[in-house]
Amino acid sequence: QLQLVQSGGGSVQTGGSLRLSCVAFGDAGCAYDWSWYRQAPGKEREWLTAIDGDGNTHYEPPAKGRFTISQDNTKNTTYLQLDSLKPDDTAMYYCKTDSRAGRLLECNYWGQGTQVTVSS
Repeated sequence: QLQLVQSGGGSVQTGGSLRLSCVAFGDAGCAYDWSWYRQAPGKEREWLTAIDGDGNTHYEPPAKGRFTISQDNTKNTTYLQLDSLKPDDTAMYYCKTDSRAGRLLECNYWGQGTQVTVSS
């Protein structure tokens, strides 16, 4: 079982930056990659980006060009760097573990979320 603990959210003005962190505690008993999602009030949860164990990354259109995912496997941590923030980026941001391709065991855990608020 994993516990994902998030931090780094807050309030910034348009054009500002934040660095979100997500640390996995415990023993998952499985191999996993990382994803980040966000969800604004009244809207569906939106996939933003993912990174695998080799450092390969994927960005969905809302994140491409302004957000950067990274990881430190020695610390069981993933980061999401948010730059050039806009009011439309205001949402709850979630990290998630993803079952790694080719593995027999599922490994899907969610962080508690951290609020990002961007004002004009």
